[in-house]
Amino acid sequence: MIDYKKHINKKITISGFAEKIRNLQWVQFIVLRNEGKRIQVTIEKSIPENQKMVEIVDKLTNESTITVTGTIKENEKVKMGGMELIPDSIEVTSTSAPELPINIANKDAALIDTRMDNRFLDLRNDVNFNIFKVQTEFVRAMREYLYGNDFTEIHTPKLIGAASESGSEVFEVNYFGNKAYLAQSPQFYKQMAIAAGYERVFEVAPCFRAENSNTNRHATEFTSFDLEFANINSYEDVMKVEEELLVSGLTAVKEKYGNLIKELYGVDVVIPTIPFPRIDLQDLYKELSERYGYKVPDHDIGDMNAEAEKLTSEYAMDVYGHEFIFVTGFSKTKRPFYHMRKDGIPQGYDLIWRGTEITTGAQREHRYNVLEGQAKEKGLGKDIEFYKDFFKYGCPPHGGFALGIDRMTMLLLGLPSLKETMFLFRGPNRLYP
Repeated sequence: MIDYKKHINKKITISGFAEKIRNLQWVQFIVLRNEGKRIQVTIEKSIPENQKMVEIVDKLTNESTITVTGTIKENEKVKMGGMELIPDSIEVTSTSAPELPINIANKDAALIDTRMDNRFLDLRNDVNFNIFKVQTEFVRAMREYLYGNDFTEIHTPKLIGAASESGSEVFEVNYFGNKAYLAQSPQFYKQMAIAAGYERVFEVAPCFRAENSNTNRHATEFTSFDLEFANINSYEDVMKVEEELLVSGLTAVKEKYGNLIKELYGVDVVIPTIPFPRIDLQDLYKELSERYGYKVPDHDIGDMNAEAEKLTSEYAMDVYGHEFIFVTGFSKTKRPFYHMRKDGIPQGYDLIWRGTEITTGAQREHRYNVLEGQAKEKGLGKDIEFYKDFFKYGCPPHGGFALGIDRMTMLLLGLPSLKETMFLFRGPNRLYP
């Protein structure tokens, strides 16, 4: 992004969108937008050398793209940073149709689905444009944390021969006359990497869930930040890494974009203290009942639902003054077969942030015979034979977790839906553009 202050009284060439055009009697103004940053281009009509530019601007439409060469001048009357660009030449590189299908300046002027239909324009709005600037910094910082802690980045297949984790909620595709599936997660393959001898691995990649769900926090395709690491003693080791990872990511975001996030989204980036508070699920049920009158529905016993998650965040703030809280002690009937158990209790957790679950993490079961028994208990057979083979020839104790990048971004910026925080949202009723 150009720092215009460094180019005062210097010749510069800037390309971007003609966001606004004002054609007055003696002067023309263009608000030139480049990467979300704006500068005023000022053309005096009375100067003979400007006549060609004046003719160009006379025909220019909003959101056309232009390249302007000129000199940056200080002008305290100009609201955009007290600077303006006095041009020597203007080239129109593409012409926009005069009538735009949505109002770019006001993202709330159209319904969300209309905006999604015109996402290429919707993203030009500052609020939407900066979502992915912030998201990039968040992911970059978390990646850097893992690189600094000797994690190896891997890239696992998204076309797989057996339904991962369970036989439901998968997209089936025709693979040269055979059945294949889009991967629900890289879970099995990141564990394969541990069995292969990699001590620490991670991946940032798409995942697919064939859930006919239309909530604000579900999508059929999303970006998952997955990691797995070996030679742990308990799931507490996994929780510790997640705490450090999130603090690294949030610290970087606050340093670079904290003021912008406050200005555009009206929320503060809070750097959490370590350790995050922890609570057993049964103790949590009791607290939610006594404090907020909440009773868990029978079908959710041993697990959490959206209402419980919201109240859990309220509890964490009321009791600990903390935005994050780990919940442990879930029922084995509500957890995958590959979670290690101790006294029948899965050795894992959910992490709740701002009223929403952002992670299910765990120590995995690495002992072949135990894993085989837990798979049979869940009714899983041939579909996971390839996965069980990973553990036949020795595999160290290990664990890991995954974060949904789109959901994390939604919570970080206080936005109402994943439709806002995904570059192109995919849900049961949306496959285009």
